[in-house]
Amino acid sequence: MSFLNLEDKNFLVTGVANKKSIAWHIAKTLEEEGAHVIYSVRSEDRKKSLEKLLAGKTVLVCDVEKQEDIESLKTEVAQHCEVLHGMIHSIAFANYSEGWKPFHETLKKDFLQSLDISCYSLINLANAFKEILDRQASIVTVSISTTRMAAENYGYMAPMKAALDSTLCFLAKSFSAFSQIRFNSINPGLLKTSASAGIPGYIDSYLHAEKATLRKKGLTTQEAANAAIFLLSERASGINAQSLVLDAGMSINYFDQALIKG
Repeated sequence: MSFLNLEDKNFLVTGVANKKSIAWHIAKTLEEEGAHVIYSVRSEDRKKSLEKLLAGKTVLVCDVEKQEDIESLKTEVAQHCEVLHGMIHSIAFANYSEGWKPFHETLKKDFLQSLDISCYSLINLANAFKEILDRQASIVTVSISTTRMAAENYGYMAPMKAALDSTLCFLAKSFSAFSQIRFNSINPGLLKTSASAGIPGYIDSYLHAEKATLRKKGLTTQEAANAAIFLLSERASGINAQSLVLDAGMSINYFDQALIKG
């Protein structure tokens, strides 16, 4: 038996967009550990774009804004496995189609849509799957290293992640009434993902953040995935309602001499 003991366990992984996605790195690593992965993507178009990457795998479609899709996903997953041992929630959205705006100009419709997709979807999915989740299952979501840094280009997505971080506590408490299901998040610093590339001015932010790490090298997507894999495993059984920050020391290094003199 391997240390993580993930072999033959069943996991639902949501949010794979392409081979750069955190969700893909997590799913790939789960499969390397011998786990069975069911994939959920947001649209038929996304499923089609992933045909080569996810060839031969179980790929289901679920738009988390639609309750009927959530119900259909639950039914379809139950047809593929009797029990789920864990779930990865890697779903987030912010509408930057009109370009960058000051935070106080955030449109109500954009804010609420982002909250629905990025945060409420975790509550909705957890509730939908509670009957087929193993009583000691692990649910892991993807947040950010800090929601207290007012990065202007990140805009209203930071409050979404703050809501997500808080939601973990309430889900963990609520589910503790009938299970030992755990809810945690990985909170990585800036990563090279396609989703991040959609944030205005992200490259400049990434390069600055990389200089601020203690090792002068940015966090890799695989490093973030590795932390998620640990949280999904029984070896993390004592961890619940926690946010695991992964920033290569950036948060303690704001006064690095190279940054000050630069």
